[in-house]
Parts: sequence; structure tokens; C-alpha cells
Amino acid sequence: MKITDVRVRKIDKPGKLKAVVSVTFEELFAVHDIKVIEGKKGLFIAMPSCKYRDGEYRDIAHPLNTEFRKYIQNIILHKYFEVSDEEK
Repeated sequence: MKITDVRVRKIDKPGKLKAVVSVTFEELFAVHDIKVIEGKKGLFIAMPSCKYRDGEYRDIAHPLNTEFRKYIQNIILHKYFEVSDEEK
């Protein structure tokens, strides 16, 4: 499944959250509210989640294997840096 569109909304406030991203797969399916977060080892993505009654957060949509997660993360971070470079 190929990603056909990535839209990045950068967050210019101090903190770990750097952007919120929407991804479209093959112009047929979209996932919104993927977060770009700055961690101790660099940037990573967090899939959209919601808080349940028990207080726990659970992903609403997520890749089912590491390979597909890396594919999504690489494309999102590439677009994030591309947008960052355009702003300079």
C-alpha cells in the first residue's frame, strides 16, 4: 500500500510535539492526527489514539508490523524536514 499524500501541520510551540500529520493511502484511505514527537533519540511518529474510560490511551489506527511502521515514519519525517527547510 503506497502513501499518495502527506500533509504536515507544524506546531511552533515549545514542547515535544512538533507536528500533526494526515496521510492518504492510494488516494482511497486517510489517517489523520499522526503526531511527530521529539524524543530522547530523535523524532518519531505516534499514531492517532483516544483515551478510554479506564484512563488508558489506545491507538485508533496503526501499522501491523515494524516494516510498515518504518515505511510510514520515513515518509512522514522526510516530508516534515522538507516543510521545515521550505520555511527557512
